[in-house]
Amino acid sequence: MAMPDLNLLLALDVLIEEGSVVGAARRMNLSAPAMSRTLGRIREAVGDPVLVRSGRGLAPTPRALQLREQVREVIEQAHLVFNAGREVDMLTLERTFSIRANDVFVGTYGGRMRELFQSQAPRAVLRFVPEGDGDDDAMQQGRIDLHISTAGKHGADTKVQNLFSTSFFGAAREDHPLFAEEITVQRFVAYDHIAVSRRGRAHGPIDDYLTTQGLQRRVAQIMPTFHSAIFAAADSDLILPQMPSVMLGRLERLGVPLRLFELPIPVSTAVVVQAWHPRLDSDLAHRWLRRSIKALCDAQSGLA
Repeated sequence: MAMPDLNLLLALDVLIEEGSVVGAARRMNLSAPAMSRTLGRIREAVGDPVLVRSGRGLAPTPRALQLREQVREVIEQAHLVFNAGREVDMLTLERTFSIRANDVFVGTYGGRMRELFQSQAPRAVLRFVPEGDGDDDAMQQGRIDLHISTAGKHGADTKVQNLFSTSFFGAAREDHPLFAEEITVQRFVAYDHIAVSRRGRAHGPIDDYLTTQGLQRRVAQIMPTFHSAIFAAADSDLILPQMPSVMLGRLERLGVPLRLFELPIPVSTAVVVQAWHPRLDSDLAHRWLRRSIKALCDAQSGLA
C-alpha cells in the first residue's frame, strides 16, 4: 500500500483556513496553479469536493469540516515530533496568558485553571479579558492569546478547536408560581423574563420562535452576564429562560436557590470553541495552554 502524501494534510488545513486557492498558495509559497493542482489531489484522495465555490471564495463541505479537527491533530503531533527536546519549562516560565471569554467559561473553569497554573506553571499569570471589550483586533495584534466563545464568531484567519457543547434549561426561584402546574409555552410567556446580553439586547431566537406561534413574552430585565442573571432570578419573580447546562454543577456547589425546568420551546445547543492566531501554532507554551484547556473541558464532559 502506497504511503499517502502527508503534505496534503497541511495543504488541506491551509485551504480551509484561507477559503481561497490564491491565499493558500501565498501561505505555502506556491503558485496558484500549483495550489489548484494540490486541491485536485486532495479531492481525489478524500473522495469529496472538499471546497466548493461560495460567493467570492471557497467554502468547506461538511466532509471537510468533519476532517478538519483530525487534520489539525495530526499536524500538531508532527510539530511535537520535530520539537522534541526543545520543550518549554512551564515551571520556570514567566508569562501572562490573556484569554477573552464570557462569564460562563470563566465561572465554570476559572478555578480549575488556577489550580492547573499553580501546579504546572506557577510563575505564569492567567488574565481573563471580558467579551465585548471593544478591542476587535486584539487576537490579530497579539493582545490576547485565546478567544473562547460560541462557534461561528471567528474568521478564516484564525485556528479553531471545539471545546464542549452546552444545552439550556429554564430557571426560576424555587417557590415560583410557574411550578404550580405543567409548564406549557403559554404559561412560560405569562411571566416576565430576564434576557442575558452583553450588548443590551432584549430580542433573540426565543422571540423569533414565539412569533411563529403567535405568542410574545415580556423581557423586564436585561443583564450583561449569566451570573448576574442567576442571582437576579433567585431573588425575584423573573424567569431566566436560558441557563447553560455547563453551569449546573457550579450552581449546586454555591447553593443558589433556583429550580430548573425543561423549556417548552426548542432551543439550539451551543458549541463553545477556542480560537487563536496561526502564528501561535508553534509556540510551545501556547500549545500547552490550548492542550490544558481542552483536557479540562473533556474531563468536565466525561470524555477524558
